[in-house]
Formats: sequence, structure tokens, C-alpha cells
Amino acid sequence: MNVAIIIAGGSGTRMGQDIPKQFINVYDKPVLIYTLEGFQKHPKIDAIEVVCIDGWHDIVWAYAKQFNIDKLKWIVSGGKSGQESIRNGVYNLEDKCGPDDVIIIHDGIRPLVDATVLSDVIIKCEQYGNGVTSLPYNEQIFIVDDEISTVKYIPRETLRRVSTPQAYKFGKLDWAYHEAFEKEIGIYGSSYTNTMMVELGERLYFAAGSDKNIKLTTKDDLEMFKAYLKADKDNWLK
Repeated sequence: MNVAIIIAGGSGTRMGQDIPKQFINVYDKPVLIYTLEGFQKHPKIDAIEVVCIDGWHDIVWAYAKQFNIDKLKWIVSGGKSGQESIRNGVYNLEDKCGPDDVIIIHDGIRPLVDATVLSDVIIKCEQYGNGVTSLPYNEQIFIVDDEISTVKYIPRETLRRVSTPQAYKFGKLDWAYHEAFEKEIGIYGSSYTNTMMVELGERLYFAAGSDKNIKLTTKDDLEMFKAYLKADKDNWLK
């Protein structure tokens, strides 16, 4: 079984709006629903769990019914941090998933997840035990020396940008969250499942990525998302 955990537990303060950014309407549809539709339509996704802010559960169920997201099976309350929210979602699946089931973790505010990216993440997880979407860096990366200058750079060929979706076998994922929260490893600050896994000594495997897979953090990101939705593909592009 392949289960998607969609993280929609953030308050979205950086967007500066009156409601959490995952519930902002774009062309008469909430951002979160765009995200859920990508998983609803994918043939390899069997079930969806949403980790959500308290007070919004009933609204998510109502949206799911309105937009025919019938793969949504569970809604779980988020935590005080991103890692707590993911942990809550993982723990809720302990009596529902087997150790070899594939769990795909994805940010609810990344509404342009590509079907080929999602497929490759699942394939890599089935093959290696995990798969994280990634892209190469196309810009040069320099290390700050004294705040106004630099004398050192990092070869971009050695770097990858990793985001979500990312997939893990449930048995290892469940073990990792129990281990991390018991020993306080990889659970603070900007930590996420991928960084936590590395801190626990696990090797991660790269899967395909897409530049369209933007995270809606600011108002500019929202405008870019709207532009993507309105963009027409040129048939002559290979």
C-alpha cells in the first residue's frame, strides 16, 4: 500500500494573510486541494492522510467531498513544529500500515507536484528503501568569509536541492521518528524527515525533481503559482 501524508499544519504567517496559506483560494479552489488532487489522480496512491491545524478538520473533510478527494482517509492534528506534525501523521498509521508499505511525505503548500516526480519517488523507495525528490544547483554557491566577501566556493556538481515529495518504507520511518524524539536527534529548527534520517545515519537516494514544484511561502510565490496555472504549454517544445 502507498500512503501519502500531506502536511498542512502551518499557520502561514510569512504570507501575511488572515487564514493559513494552504486554505487560500486560487481561482475558486483552495491551495491544499490542488495538492491533494495531484495525489488523488495518481494511480499508485492508495490512501491520503492530511496533518492539519486544529479547527480546520471539518473544513478539509468538506473540501474533500466537494472536490471528490475520496482517497482521503484520515485527518490528524499537527504539532508545534513541522517535525511534530509529521511524527503525528506517522504514529497515526501504526495500526494501519505494514513495514514495507511506502509512505510519501509532501508539503500541502507545494500544489504543483508532477506525476512523473511522484512516480519516481515511489519507484526509488521500492528499490532502495527511500526516495527523495531532488534537483541539481544551477547557480554558483560561495561561502561567506567576512560578511562582505568570500574566498571559497562549493562546486555545484556536489550539491542537490532536496524537497518533497519524499518516500520511505513505513517500518524504517516509524522507527526513525521514535528514535529521533526519544534521543532528540534531528527534530529542531528547520529539520525535516530527510535531514533527520541522515542524522540518524541513514543513506538517502535521489529521485527526480521539477522546478515547478514550488513552495508557497510568500505572496510572490502565490503569484508564480497563479502564473503556472494560466500558462499554456508550447507544442513545439520537446
